[in-house]
Amino acid sequence: MFADFLSRLFRPDPDRLPDDDARLALGALLVRIARADGEYAHEEAERIDRILAARYGLPPADAHALRLRAEALEAEAPDTVRFTRAIKDAVPYEEREGVIEALWDVVLADGIRDEAEDGLLRLVANLLGVNDRDSALARHRAETRRSS
Repeated sequence: MFADFLSRLFRPDPDRLPDDDARLALGALLVRIARADGEYAHEEAERIDRILAARYGLPPADAHALRLRAEALEAEAPDTVRFTRAIKDAVPYEEREGVIEALWDVVLADGIRDEAEDGLLRLVANLLGVNDRDSALARHRAETRRSS
């Protein structure tokens, strides 16, 4: 179903992703981090819907449909390393910082900081080229929003 998308993403020198593809790639990465602990909680899925709606100005139904497509893509996507590196090559740094913050929102959505999710998020931040300081700041912003 996503073979063409994945082949474009994994080209040796990928073009910058068109907006629709970038949305789908981010959604798939959000789903991957939510599934990292072996549980895909309803709160995590709802958080992904809200992140996609807010980030892209989508109505709730469109954000939900995007998440469903992202879930299917995530299931077909290769290992996290190749998938994340392909996103890095196609998405500017400033947007990658926002991706890390959104990932922290999902990790914190169910109220449990799981070791598997934390570990995967650290790996993803590194693979996206987001430095430790920016990742920590993104986590802090996500935690602050949750506590307010």
